[in-house]
Amino acid sequence: MNNSLPPPSLAPRAPARTAESGFSPMSVWRTVRKHWVLVTAIALSVTLGAGFYAIGQVKIYKASVSIQIDPNPPRPLGTEVQNVVDMGAGTYWSNKEYYQTQFQIIRSRRVAAETVRVLGLNHDAGFMQNLPAGKAGRVADATVERAADVLRARLSVDPEKSTRIVVVSIEDADPARAARIVKTLIDVYTQENLDDVLTSAGNAGEWLRTQLEKLKIELESNEMALHDYKKNKNILSVSIDDQSNMLRGEMTLLNNDLTAVRTKIEGIAARVAELNKIDPSDPVNLPATELLTSTVLTSLRGDYLTAKETASTLAAMGKGAEHPEYKAAAARIESTRAALVAEIGNVKGALEGDLRAARAQAAGLSGLFEHAKSQALDLNLLEIEYNRLARSKNNTERLYSLVLERSKESDLTGMMRFNNIRVVDAPVVPRAPIRPNVPASVAVGLLLGLGLGLGAAFGRESLDRTVKSPDDLEREVGFPLLGLLPEIDGSTVGYGARARRRREAKRIAAGEPVELTVFREPTSGLAEAARALRTNIIFMSPDKPQRRLLVTSAGPAEGKTTVACCIAIAMAQAGQRVLLVDCDLRRPRLHRVFSRNNELGVTSVLLDLKTLDQMNLETPVPNLSLLPSGPIAPSPAELLHSDRFGQLLAELESRYDRVIIDSPPVVPVTDAAILSKRVDGTVLVVRAFDTRRELARRAVRALQDVDANVVGTVLNALNPGRATGGYQQYYYYHYYGKGGYSSQPSAAASDAAS
Repeated sequence: MNNSLPPPSLAPRAPARTAESGFSPMSVWRTVRKHWVLVTAIALSVTLGAGFYAIGQVKIYKASVSIQIDPNPPRPLGTEVQNVVDMGAGTYWSNKEYYQTQFQIIRSRRVAAETVRVLGLNHDAGFMQNLPAGKAGRVADATVERAADVLRARLSVDPEKSTRIVVVSIEDADPARAARIVKTLIDVYTQENLDDVLTSAGNAGEWLRTQLEKLKIELESNEMALHDYKKNKNILSVSIDDQSNMLRGEMTLLNNDLTAVRTKIEGIAARVAELNKIDPSDPVNLPATELLTSTVLTSLRGDYLTAKETASTLAAMGKGAEHPEYKAAAARIESTRAALVAEIGNVKGALEGDLRAARAQAAGLSGLFEHAKSQALDLNLLEIEYNRLARSKNNTERLYSLVLERSKESDLTGMMRFNNIRVVDAPVVPRAPIRPNVPASVAVGLLLGLGLGLGAAFGRESLDRTVKSPDDLEREVGFPLLGLLPEIDGSTVGYGARARRRREAKRIAAGEPVELTVFREPTSGLAEAARALRTNIIFMSPDKPQRRLLVTSAGPAEGKTTVACCIAIAMAQAGQRVLLVDCDLRRPRLHRVFSRNNELGVTSVLLDLKTLDQMNLETPVPNLSLLPSGPIAPSPAELLHSDRFGQLLAELESRYDRVIIDSPPVVPVTDAAILSKRVDGTVLVVRAFDTRRELARRAVRALQDVDANVVGTVLNALNPGRATGGYQQYYYYHYYGKGGYSSQPSAAASDAAS
């Protein structure tokens, strides 16, 4: 039957880099259970403090009044008539701003100061000092402003959601005084709201009347200026637009006539030009227009053409120029030509006369058109000035009408005393105080105390960066857990390495070193844990045992010497020949544990290996030998790195079944890193609730940097009273004693299993 822990994984793991511990209900419960005294003390203190504080407070009463604020006040004159001063608003956002404005007015210093004046609160010592009814205070008059500030500090304005109701409250130690103050404050606010409206309406009406007189004088002046202008410019009562239309029509007619005359001129000029092209020697080619309009020209042209045909016929008949008939025909041609040319001249003269007459007519029409155009331009200038005067008169007239209307409305508004603020619920004298609420204060104190207690517990837990459990060790280091060794001395007098060294010195002086507990008390919990540790080390490499085993730690005073002794004694009790070598050449301890002389040791043997045969290495523990460190050398690292030290280890391995080496811590010095390369396996010792996690990670990194074969880790000095989580079952080693019940197998069975 095996007495060991469940065999750990044989493959070493890399150190985890995840979170230290995940948040879970179990972790919360463990933290609370561990620090329950702290949590309870803080929670109880805060709860009692809150309760006593609440009981000692002055009772405060709250008097309230509900008012309705209507953003749309009554309108006796109808909705079409706009008030001179609006008491409310219209749109949603305007209403929202209006309500917020009214809330600020209620809280304003003006309303508070008027309330103080009405009630004389600045002379009331009970109000100023917030004293209960019947309790006299120090007589001391205060200023109205200071009393108003005190009143505003006790005032609250709370609108009811989705309504037009507003709750105004006053807190005071005297309930009757609170009701009286809030009633007076609302009366002051309501009256001042109405006074503001009436004052504003009166001021607006006075201003409107002043402006009305000015506008009346200005309107009369504008009317006379317009009349004088029309008179001076001879402007008829007919509108400027009508006169402009008349001139526009006249100019249109003149323009049409002028265009017609100019067209006629062009036609006559064209006829004259065509007549000028006629050849007087042979006026045959006459314009068709002239032939159509003049029968004389047509007849003369026909006679001329007939004479020419007769002459041609006679010439064809052989009658020459001297023939009498031909001469007669030639004379007739000449006479008809002369008559035709003369008629053409007459027509041409008539056309030229028509042309001159048409041009004279065009000039006259053009003059009339220019005159009309000039009149139109002058009328435009008159219209600009006329419109300016008319516009000024019309604007003044509209303003006068508007101001007159608003002035009359302001007079009516001043006669109406309508208020848009109405009291819904009048204040009553409160019967019960609103604070202090002792049960609520105690409950809040309890919750706050629990919160502070839990915060202190978790803060203390988070600030504790030491390795406290096997989970912490495996998570931070990443190597298999070989076993747990319980705390040998549970004394709480003094903590830390210095206190442990003092207790150890006392034990050694008394001949009871803790390192030999496994030998002296073979049935103790520590002995059972050491045998379990021995079994797990053997199981780590059953085919190739680690004959050279190095035991080191991250820092000093973590129990590596104790662990080395426990492992060595447990293996010696299993029948193996074991040599315990003290290679801590800086601060050796093993010689004091076994009460040996340290004059001869490792440093002596390194000078001469033959010295090993002359030394007595036996110890009181059967099968266990000890090789002390010897005199302290000036450079331990060089000695451990030398070839002579390698020869020494080879010689020792040939003589013993196991060589267990105790070394200095791996973080402060390099001795352990050097030794880890000369052994078959290294055991890293971590002291529970003492070794910091960062230091453990640095130790692992130092061993990994030299590629050391780390067999596993040992969690040393674990106090069962501080055990948490599921590993508490392994901490029962602390309670094993002679004759006591043990759930572990006997030493004989353990040796057999090994």
